[in-house]
Amino acid sequence: MAAIHVPVLLRETLQALDLSPGLTVVDGTVGGGGHSRKIIERIQPNGTLIGLDRDPLMLQHAAAVVSGERSHLCHASYRDLPKALSELGIPAVDRIVVDLGLSSDQLADRERGFGFSTPGSLDMRFDVSSGEPATELLMRASSEELATIFHDYGEERFSRAIAEQIVRQRAASPIQTVPDLVDAVDAALPASVRREARKEPATRVFQALRIAVNRELQHLEEALQNSLYESLQPGGRLVVITFHSLEDRLVKNALRDETRWQQLHKKPVSPSPQEIRLNPRARSAKLRAALKRPT
Repeated sequence: MAAIHVPVLLRETLQALDLSPGLTVVDGTVGGGGHSRKIIERIQPNGTLIGLDRDPLMLQHAAAVVSGERSHLCHASYRDLPKALSELGIPAVDRIVVDLGLSSDQLADRERGFGFSTPGSLDMRFDVSSGEPATELLMRASSEELATIFHDYGEERFSRAIAEQIVRQRAASPIQTVPDLVDAVDAALPASVRREARKEPATRVFQALRIAVNRELQHLEEALQNSLYESLQPGGRLVVITFHSLEDRLVKNALRDETRWQQLHKKPVSPSPQEIRLNPRARSAKLRAALKRPT
């Protein structure tokens, strides 16, 4: 099945990467291959593309558009990029792009519970072969632990009330599906909040659970401090696309280190109004880019 995801900030990403034939480029979150497909066009005939993803299903989508002797798809986190490059015999690369957004294909997956519009199980793992699914986290965590997750990772102002409702609800029946969790959130929120909500009231809770299950912020922080910097050639370029303030804050703070990075923009690059009209999921995206300073 072809990927349905539309790459965000594609034109701006390609501009920031400043691609040319012969470069070696890493797409650290290859997804459906939307960015990679255009990158490959610009680095041929002698360029190399390495695509990483924690989600093996996304790698299957990417394989439809990322192919050839000089293209490599790896089941790995961008946090583990040095290991992936070592296995390929590549010491360092010229460009790295990391798009931290959730793919539309993942949101549409009825079996893993990433999106609140699907009826499936609350798994939420990028790689279902490892880690703890969201269903188990929701069943074992205390009210205090859940409230912390919803507050810290979702910036949810009703975090404590939602956590307490989940604990009450799971005592009667396990929270195993997307509708189970949506119902718990709805039951915890004041009626006025539900009426006035411009988006699904459970959005922040779903975001928080996904981040917690996949340890997303830990992966990002470790990658920014170590693997992304270490894997770039001096003068190489890093481009990161974020979708919420927690991610963006980590990237902004890391790229402020002028001993390591020279930022390419004074402010983050945002999608154009036209892109937001065509793809509303792009509205919260921010792009930050930097050159690795010579050591």
